Amino acid sequence: MEQKKAKAGLILTGGGARAAYQVGVLKAIRDLLPDQAKNPFPILCGTSAGAINAAALAIHADHFRRGVGYLLEVWENFHVDRVYRADTWSMLKTSARWFSSMLWIKRNSPASLFDNTPIREMLEQSLDFGRIQENIDNGALYAVSVTASGYSSGENVSFYQGGPGLEAWERTQRVGAATMLNVDYLMASSALPFLFPAVKLNREYFGDGSIRQIAPISPALHLGADRVLVIGTGRQLTEATRVRSSLYPSIAQIAGHALNSIFLDGLAVDLERLQRINRTVSLIPEDKRLEAGVHLRPVKVLMISPSESIERIAGRHVQELPRMLKFVLGGIGAMNRRGSNLASYLLFEETYCRALIDLGYRDTFAQHDAVLDFLDIGK
Repeated sequence: MEQKKAKAGLILTGGGARAAYQVGVLKAIRDLLPDQAKNPFPILCGTSAGAINAAALAIHADHFRRGVGYLLEVWENFHVDRVYRADTWSMLKTSARWFSSMLWIKRNSPASLFDNTPIREMLEQSLDFGRIQENIDNGALYAVSVTASGYSSGENVSFYQGGPGLEAWERTQRVGAATMLNVDYLMASSALPFLFPAVKLNREYFGDGSIRQIAPISPALHLGADRVLVIGTGRQLTEATRVRSSLYPSIAQIAGHALNSIFLDGLAVDLERLQRINRTVSLIPEDKRLEAGVHLRPVKVLMISPSESIERIAGRHVQELPRMLKFVLGGIGAMNRRGSNLASYLLFEETYCRALIDLGYRDTFAQHDAVLDFLDIGK
């Protein structure tokens, strides 16, 4: 049966501007593949900014190199004003809305800190979502999913589009729902809490898919992946680093810590869980598992994540932000080293994005043999 054929899944996590790192990894994979190679990832799963990257690859699944080229063209030439409005007038309007809300002059809560209409308009103009189904029908793509978090239900929903034979799933706080993807799903998945507005899908408002995402790898497994490549946007530390500080944390430092918890912690826990399951499954012969009705299977995982601190890279480029945005972020401590973590999610600027793309490219080639083995390419 088609569904039982070996399929590689690509998991692109969230992280705002940090997702430029993923494009560097994809660029390296493109360069490692033979010129006429087909799409190496028939299953694509994205969350937050990773959802936008995954959708672009799905739309160009019949020509992987062209899809990576599109992502490079976008990310290497990014500026904040192509993602959200940070001019003086827009920032003043937003500040006034928040201030009036706190004084109960306007009782409805402000939608978000930033207006991200520019990125919506760019996606609407450049992405042809009809090609996703075309690629599924012609066999270039098996399935693609975009994950968002429901603010009312608290459920983490993976909206997927795939061929016949795929079944929806429902687990504790995790749901898989079949749909025809469009720009609304990308905007919902990438709606960073407080920063970008939630999006109504069907009967509920949804925000960034990394919120309450306790199992980032699971959508790929539900869609039939037998092995997964996970591209993270945060440095995976092997041991805790304790830092002594007598300074009270700034608002930016607290906000950056919260965003790290949303985007990084769930992935680390899920990877540890999967590795533990793999070890357990490997101890049980396959025939015994079938006899006992245990349907677990070992899943090969390759993780590529930044080898350098993205916060430090952001600190070197934070002055490139628009003047008014620097003024606002400076007031909450995001313009210094201790607060640059928050800025690393908002720094949609050309030189910063290119630095992350270069880092992703180098990190992938540093795992050259592991990547070739994962892609099943002869050395």
